[in-house]
Amino acid sequence: MQLKMFETTSELDRYAAQLFADALKEKPASTLGLATGSTPVGIYEKMIELYQQGDISFKYATTFNLDEYVGLTADHEQSYARFMNRHLFAHIDLPAGQTHLPQGTADDLAAECANYDRMLEERAVDIQLLGLGHNGHIGFNEPDRELQSGTHIVELEQATREANARFFASIDDVPTQAITMGVGSILKAESILLVVKGSDKAGILKQALQGPITTECPASLLQTHKNVTVLVDREAGRLL
Repeated sequence: MQLKMFETTSELDRYAAQLFADALKEKPASTLGLATGSTPVGIYEKMIELYQQGDISFKYATTFNLDEYVGLTADHEQSYARFMNRHLFAHIDLPAGQTHLPQGTADDLAAECANYDRMLEERAVDIQLLGLGHNGHIGFNEPDRELQSGTHIVELEQATREANARFFASIDDVPTQAITMGVGSILKAESILLVVKGSDKAGILKQALQGPITTECPASLLQTHKNVTVLVDREAGRLL
């Protein structure tokens, strides 16, 4: 596991975007694992800049997102499909047919989970971007006595819903369930990029990287992966 600390989030974002650029230059048909939330926004901005400068192309890439809310249509303002279009897809040359998100409005959610896993089996993720939840979740894999390996439906913890309430009119509007790639699927990626920002994440980051490996802190399972790079700003890394 490699740890890199940055003085500014801008430097961090630029470095992370360049890692994706390097992957695409080495393998234009790379499969990219993408994340949502506030953490990757700056990274996507830098990726767009690299594309606009002609440094990279996404034309042959394929993307898989970690998760989606259950019950939100793709055109809902707070859906992750809408998020990805707003912050990345609409600004690069990635064909729409090469983007994948789990469908939280599928009639048969169990079948949707199985279908997503089949697609992931057919095309392994080359580089997976992750953020870190305040309770140690990655994707929407919440702390539990045991975790599901594959894509599944998860009941969101109150703390997770409260953390995401800032994006909605009120917490009552935050969905109670999500469909998420499982930790087992995440760990199958060839390389993993964990990005953590802010002093409020310092404690859980220390627990994830230096504490015991436990499903009660899903991110701690990243300690078992052979190729993880952790990028943090100075505030997030203050306890390391």
